[in-house]
Amino acid sequence: MVNHTPFIVGAYIVALVGFGGLAIASLVARRRIRRELSARGLERR
Repeated sequence: MVNHTPFIVGAYIVALVGFGGLAIASLVARRRIRRELSARGLERR
């Protein structure tokens, strides 16, 4: 039987990097939008 460990570990790494990138992109966009709303005087308190 062929050892599938490198494929499985690689798939997990790719998924974690992808989800991490999405999380970072989301936080950056959130920060940018909050700054923009604050500059317009529309921030929520």
